[in-house]
Amino acid sequence: MAKILVVEDDKDLNRFVCISLKTDGYEVVSAFDGEEAIDKTADTKFDLILTDIMMPNVDGFDFVQNVRRTDKTTPIIFMTAKDDKPSKMLGYRLGVDDYVTKPFDMDVLLLKIGAMLRRNKIETDNELVVGNFFMNREERVAKIDNEEIALTVREFDLLFKFLSNPKKTFTRSALMEEFWDYDSSATSRTVDVYMAKLREKTSSCNGFEILTVHGLGYKAVLK
Repeated sequence: MAKILVVEDDKDLNRFVCISLKTDGYEVVSAFDGEEAIDKTADTKFDLILTDIMMPNVDGFDFVQNVRRTDKTTPIIFMTAKDDKPSKMLGYRLGVDDYVTKPFDMDVLLLKIGAMLRRNKIETDNELVVGNFFMNREERVAKIDNEEIALTVREFDLLFKFLSNPKKTFTRSALMEEFWDYDSSATSRTVDVYMAKLREKTSSCNGFEILTVHGLGYKAVLK
């Protein structure tokens, strides 16, 4: 059961969010300002943090900055009325993973939380299973029907990225920047060649397929 910290000074909203999360099967701890939240995170490891920005004593920005000094991986979502661009840019720079703007739809927030926890578990566990396909990033092993397949380092990293973020479209330029870095010989055609190789090597996988998003790039879709 995932444990979630809810940091919100509005007592009614705090209670509503906590009840909704508990109903959805999560273990929940609440705090009513950033100072109290800092104390909670010092004593307990949380799987996800929901926090407001505008709070007494210690605001959400300072709270997130405090968390990120020692914890780089726990997902953090701002739930706030501050939806201006400077606030969002500051939040992302400090290490926030996502925003929901008040008033928000609790069902949408629950979906965001579920997706974020799944992604974080994949990244933390370094292991991924999709249908008859298995990957372990730490051991650098990929298998189909328990038979190991040969992937280059770049092919492995590309595939893990796609399957860790199903349905997300990655542009060719973004892939080149992340996986080819300063290789001046790489072009968008280079990405296409790698995608073709990955499709060929994973053609017998029954849990996903790699699709071309015309004019943009590629995405993995679970079957």
